[in-house]
Amino acid sequence: MRQIVLDTETTGIDPSEGHRIIEIGCVELMERQLTGRNYHVYINPEREVEAEAITVHGITNEFLLDKPKFAEIADEFFEFIKGAELVIHNAAFDIGFMDTEFARIKPVRKTADYCGVVDSLAIARAKHPGQKNNLNALCKRYGVDNSNRELHGALLDAEILADVYLLLTGGQTALSLDADSDSGGGSRGMRRLGSDRPRLAVIQPTEAETQAHDAFMSALEKKAGGTVWNKLEAAE
Repeated sequence: MRQIVLDTETTGIDPSEGHRIIEIGCVELMERQLTGRNYHVYINPEREVEAEAITVHGITNEFLLDKPKFAEIADEFFEFIKGAELVIHNAAFDIGFMDTEFARIKPVRKTADYCGVVDSLAIARAKHPGQKNNLNALCKRYGVDNSNRELHGALLDAEILADVYLLLTGGQTALSLDADSDSGGGSRGMRRLGSDRPRLAVIQPTEAETQAHDAFMSALEKKAGGTVWNKLEAAE
């Protein structure tokens, strides 16, 4: 599956009041792996950026003067996201701006007609009800380094969100036992390996790695107040 983790920065908070996108940042995932393919652009919004918005992202009107207009980058942006599942934190905000921008040009495109949309904020709220689930809070909860995030930035936030999303949705999400099934990204069924295949190498941990592992497990047991595996070993 191809996923695009996406974020935008804008001139204000409401596209119905004429506010525009000024930055787009995208990070590509294939089968839940970062590919290294990104899309990033600053955009001349053809209007003033609100002072309150500048305090959030630091993008000034002067900086945007020589940047391309949305109509000039719309096709390349659309081709980058087309057919992908978009992962966005508070998706309604970004999709609302994207659809408003696409509606200004021909052909008119509606994001949901060409892309799936996953709202990572909705996932976080369901998984951690009653807690803060903004990006900074999730970084702290999942141990994601956001020390470079002094201001909001579309590409940086997309890169951080990609790490958070993978941890937030960690684990196997689907299992197909039908060898002929296809989930859009090629066959995901079982494939038997030949009996003449090379044997897998067994790599033993070094003494330092073993000690580091034991120290980590001891700290985990202390923090958790006991672990299932130690209780099972004691019962044996």
